[in-house]
Amino acid sequence: MAEPTSTTTLASLAAGVSAATLLPGIDGNAIIGAFAGAALVALNAKDVAWPSRVIYLVISWIVGYLAAPEVAARVGLHQTGVAAFLASAFAIAVTVNLLERVKTIDLNSWLRRGGS
Repeated sequence: MAEPTSTTTLASLAAGVSAATLLPGIDGNAIIGAFAGAALVALNAKDVAWPSRVIYLVISWIVGYLAAPEVAARVGLHQTGVAAFLASAFAIAVTVNLLERVKTIDLNSWLRRGGS
């Protein structure tokens, strides 16, 4: 059975997302799609502590919402919700992968080869 605090937190978060879609100038489809993609990322993060999962959720949600119009235009989607879902789901995965690759780069050998 779920803890009362986790149930209350999830209910409050869902109410906040729903209320945000009512604000003028906010794309409701994009905010819900970005939240769904961000929740997917946070729930599937393996071997990551819960504070990091919350940070992943927030960053992915923001990036997904902001990138939705661009993704929709480039992919040819008519709904920003799907575009926001895709953008938020890929945002953390791609960024974490790039950060891991940057950690393993041997800058001295790369500069000696002329950057290729």
